[in-house]
Amino acid sequence: MERRKAILDAAEALLAEKGYEAATLKATGERAGIPIASMYHYFADRHQVDAELLQRQLSELDGLIGATLAGPRVPTLRETVDAVFDLLLDYLRRHPSCVQLWFAGRHPTLDEMVRAFDEAQAERLWRHLVEQRFVAAGTPLLALLLAFETGTRLFDIAFRRSPAGDDATIDEARRLLTAYLQTYAFQGAP
Repeated sequence: MERRKAILDAAEALLAEKGYEAATLKATGERAGIPIASMYHYFADRHQVDAELLQRQLSELDGLIGATLAGPRVPTLRETVDAVFDLLLDYLRRHPSCVQLWFAGRHPTLDEMVRAFDEAQAERLWRHLVEQRFVAAGTPLLALLLAFETGTRLFDIAFRRSPAGDDATIDEARRLLTAYLQTYAFQGAP
């Protein structure tokens, strides 16, 4: 267990410092102090390391989003969208390794993990917005699925434009997604 954690920590550090191409299995093993031959006792290949690391990050994000939505009531649809948006942006800025894995179609397994995460979070946010009466009860889940899929793509663009996430792109993404979701606003919602 300790060696697996050391490998994941080394991969995360390499991804953050040097990018995806530099975080090879060999370089990860060297960083963790584990010979390459021994690395295969813990992970079959680089993609398995990437998937486990991304799963660790997605689990952490899932908990943060859950806590945000379960926390004190945010008074408006716009502020709820901002809270989730800001949480994701802050996490990605603090975890550049996650940016390296989340975007750019690194491997079909990673793409599927991101898609599943987006779908689960979209459904969670959809339930929350309906329960809080920020959007009409008849709002289709598809609206939130599209918002998350679009948000992921826009974050990808922002982080390609700047390692810290291009602020202008982030601002436009926020405007676009908020305006879209407000078309479903519950009549009488703040």
